[in-house]
Amino acid sequence: MSMEEINLTREELRRYSRHLIMPEVGLVGQKKLKSAKVLLIGTGGLGSPLGIYLTAVGIGTIGLVDFDRVDFTNLQRQIIYTTKDVGRNKLEAAKEHLQAINPNVRYVLHQEKLTSKNAIGIIREYDVIVDGTDNFPTRYLVNDACVLLKKPNVYGSIFRFEGQVSVFWAEKGPCYRCLYPEPPPPGTVPSCAEGGVLGILPGIIGTMQANEVVKLILGKGEPLIGRLILFDALGMKFRELRLNKNINCAICGKTPTVKCLIDYESFCGEVVREPEWEISPKELKTILDKNEQVTIIDVREPFEYEICHLSNSRLISLGELPARMNELNSEDNIVLHCHHGGRSAQALIILRDAGFRKLKNLVGGIDAWAEEIEQSMARY
Repeated sequence: MSMEEINLTREELRRYSRHLIMPEVGLVGQKKLKSAKVLLIGTGGLGSPLGIYLTAVGIGTIGLVDFDRVDFTNLQRQIIYTTKDVGRNKLEAAKEHLQAINPNVRYVLHQEKLTSKNAIGIIREYDVIVDGTDNFPTRYLVNDACVLLKKPNVYGSIFRFEGQVSVFWAEKGPCYRCLYPEPPPPGTVPSCAEGGVLGILPGIIGTMQANEVVKLILGKGEPLIGRLILFDALGMKFRELRLNKNINCAICGKTPTVKCLIDYESFCGEVVREPEWEISPKELKTILDKNEQVTIIDVREPFEYEICHLSNSRLISLGELPARMNELNSEDNIVLHCHHGGRSAQALIILRDAGFRKLKNLVGGIDAWAEEIEQSMARY
């Protein structure tokens, strides 16, 4: 649809009046925003401010990708949700709140996990893609799909007090793989669920991403193509790094080796679930109720252990495990656990490689135990 065919209603003219009087936006620019299609991958910490501001400025179509439900721990930073939304489908709750801000926006809900099978079909329909995810497999997936489809990827990431923002667009500059050719070793970079994040930080980084989206659509200003902004909330400092396109990049270089979407969980070394090495909270409770001999090893950090822990459990953090495994008896039945099960799965592999065989990983970690067995236990 051409700009001449797009019209603003009287209500929209009044709503966007502060844009219309800006020469950098004006009527033509507002029509560009109305005609644009933007995809938000993730409606969590970054997706919340992104959704709110892109809705408010009048993006015509916003696609939302998520498959999760609102958890009580989300409320500290995911400002699009309220206490009453706990337990609700995230996309339904997000759409309801966003429509209350601006009913002129069209929302397309993709209630599914983004995978190598569906990414191309979903991303193809949008003009600008915004990465609001929190895991490496999805970041590489989004990057590769955007490169293959020649789409701009507005990237943001957060952890504790630090954030990053950039625009990866292989047609005009580097892509995510140019900056990070390989993912970090599994377990070396904790997620926000494991390491925490300042509740205000996603608002700062997400708003910066929204700003880049608007600039790309309007064709104004200097987008963060070839530039990475690093933000330190504690020091209130910004740093800018110049990024160059890597001619040897596996997907956007001169001789690319990645020509289609791959298995990103395997590429990032994600731990594959192995049911024969797992135990559910209910199964563990049955064993404990029968007073059967079992050694419970908590591989979290000491400050996490102080928040909550299983009775008779022993703390050996994941980082200390290789040096302290001699404290364990390989003949004992050992159950490993962490917060959600990821770190303890890594610990299981370490012990298994060392010759331990009577091992089980608690599915869902201590959080699942608190939810299913011991509801009075503190959760974080």
